[in-house]
Amino acid sequence: MDVLAGKILAMFGSFNKETLDLHVLFEAGGNDPDARTAVLDTVEHLVKDGLLEERGNDFYALTREGRVNVDSRRTKDVISFT
Repeated sequence: MDVLAGKILAMFGSFNKETLDLHVLFEAGGNDPDARTAVLDTVEHLVKDGLLEERGNDFYALTREGRVNVDSRRTKDVISFT
């Protein structure tokens, strides 16, 4: 998984939210228009890969697989800090 996809998935844990608006997810790429396009492309790939699901009106939610991915990343982060 690329860095941007990891950042997008981690945002759900950071904000402690079940769903996030696409405009919030754009923060993973910053203000650059090309970076925002990359975020949109990555979100589409995460949906296709079954890690995110569309909820309508530009809202996205982690799927069960997405939550497992986020939780495993948190565990790795905790282990690397100890």
